[in-house]
Amino acid sequence: MADHQDNAELLRRWRLILGRYAQPLQGESWTRDDGRLDASLDYLYGREYERKGMLRDRSPGAGGSLDPSQLRAIDWLNQARELFPHDVYEKVQGHAIARYELTGLLRDPFVLASLEPNQQLARALIGMRGRLSSDMIAAVRAIIGRVVEEITQRLRQDFVNAVTGRRNRFRRSQMNSAQNFDWRATIAANLKNYDAASSRMVIARPIFNARVRRSLPWDVILCVDQSASMMDSVIYAAVVAGILSGLPAVNVKLVVFDTSVVDLTHLASDPVEVLLTVQLGGGTNIGRAVQYCEQLVVQPQRTVMALISDFEEGAPPGPLLASLKRMAESRVTLLGLAALDERAQPVYDRGMAQRLADQGMHVAALTPRHFAEWLAGVMQ
Repeated sequence: MADHQDNAELLRRWRLILGRYAQPLQGESWTRDDGRLDASLDYLYGREYERKGMLRDRSPGAGGSLDPSQLRAIDWLNQARELFPHDVYEKVQGHAIARYELTGLLRDPFVLASLEPNQQLARALIGMRGRLSSDMIAAVRAIIGRVVEEITQRLRQDFVNAVTGRRNRFRRSQMNSAQNFDWRATIAANLKNYDAASSRMVIARPIFNARVRRSLPWDVILCVDQSASMMDSVIYAAVVAGILSGLPAVNVKLVVFDTSVVDLTHLASDPVEVLLTVQLGGGTNIGRAVQYCEQLVVQPQRTVMALISDFEEGAPPGPLLASLKRMAESRVTLLGLAALDERAQPVYDRGMAQRLADQGMHVAALTPRHFAEWLAGVMQ
């Protein structure tokens, strides 16, 4: 009996994978909800067959059809939200917009407001920003704002803890902060309050560490590649610039580039506005951007220049390497943050990365959280 049920479930899954071209299933193994699920999947992923010219002939008398025209985008969206688990729905929604270009979902502010805000949707909206009508801008801004806020909430405390000061275990603080909590000292100080009857320790006096404060500010220049392959890195760089702009120990300069260079320092504290301003696409001239950043250096020994790029230089590398060499010799701290894809896998030109390292740049492929630790380490 168990083997029969397992086989039936396996057949059902394969039927959903293969879609309309598989042999229909009958009986208890195929329910009404399975039919709705099949129609929803076919509406989106059946487009792959269209691309390859594999659509079945739909001449009169050929039978029923689940062609995409029979399921409007908004109906499909509502049905998909009902049928799929939340994490699966987010992926399917992302595929609809980014891969299969169901732009009908992005033409109505009310429909857009009903979409699940996530980084995949933000990428699609940023990429399509120039093709959206003016009445959509407010809805686009709201979604990008929600995505930025979610990322900021995840990263802010890492940067605050790392950059504003490391914990000083030799000095106590009256500020009751979970990040400063010293559990070892708290246990030691409250051992006398151990209650044997309940096997519990009563914490009468929690102990918190103070933090080392830096008196002199640092200048952090974020030089961000905005070529088409850098979408995720641009989103995170905008968030990081916004977080750092709110820290008293850091002066942030934000520069974005492709073959042109744009100084967005005046927008660095507003990640949403940065993302609505960047123009993703075009070629890459890293050397021109780095030369511009070199002109922004005022106090070399307290300046970090972080190049966020896939290091795919489209111009002759001579000016880039010469500029890095001059900054390294003046004791500017040079960081090269290699691009990561949406699965956090490094995607960059390793040969060029080695040439940058030879000129004194520290190169690594790091998540934003580890970048906070790296940045704090060089600013100690």
